[in-house]
Amino acid sequence: MAPPRASLVLLLLAAAAAASVLAADPDPLQDICVADLNSTVKVNGFVCKAAAAVTADDFFFKGLAVPGATNNTLGSLVTTANVEKIPGLNTLGVSLSRIDYAPGGLNPPHTHPRATEMIFVLYGNLDVGFITTANKLISKTIAQGEIYVFPRGLVHFQKNNADKPAAVISAFNSQLPGTQAIAATLFASSPPVPDNVLSKAFQISTKEVEKIKGRLAPKS
Repeated sequence: MAPPRASLVLLLLAAAAAASVLAADPDPLQDICVADLNSTVKVNGFVCKAAAAVTADDFFFKGLAVPGATNNTLGSLVTTANVEKIPGLNTLGVSLSRIDYAPGGLNPPHTHPRATEMIFVLYGNLDVGFITTANKLISKTIAQGEIYVFPRGLVHFQKNNADKPAAVISAFNSQLPGTQAIAATLFASSPPVPDNVLSKAFQISTKEVEKIKGRLAPKS
């Protein structure tokens, strides 16, 4: 016996909602849509380059082959291989990054609003973790050949507590996952978040807010 119309409508709505929750980037509607990075037209993704202008280099990138320089204040460097580096990734819903860590290096707390992240340890040992919306820290120490997953949108980090360098390859289910580093987002935005907002949120003085902003301000 067929379900009543109201029940059928509810089932269809539930299925649609589930599909939207599970989706990452939209599915492609053609074989390839190589991004025209020079186009001024703005869409949810990138405009396709003319098929006659597509080359093998649109699908190629060698930037993850060698370690990145980690001689900065955080002791880490993220090298991205997203659609902005590989135009052929447009509409394909995947990208990679390489993250290198000096001894003691930190990839600071951040989020990827458009993707789940999976890291594979190339070498070294890392303390990694993410924080749920219930404010629970889920963390682990991982080593060479091991994998860890950071759910989409949740704050997470990686820290190299060893005395040797470390490196990972990160995979994302988005061509352009986006990154919001928590400290820089709050204390180095442009225009700046008002001092009184940050002071009250972190329960610190406005002098302390200004000190943190001074340390995180982009170098001119």
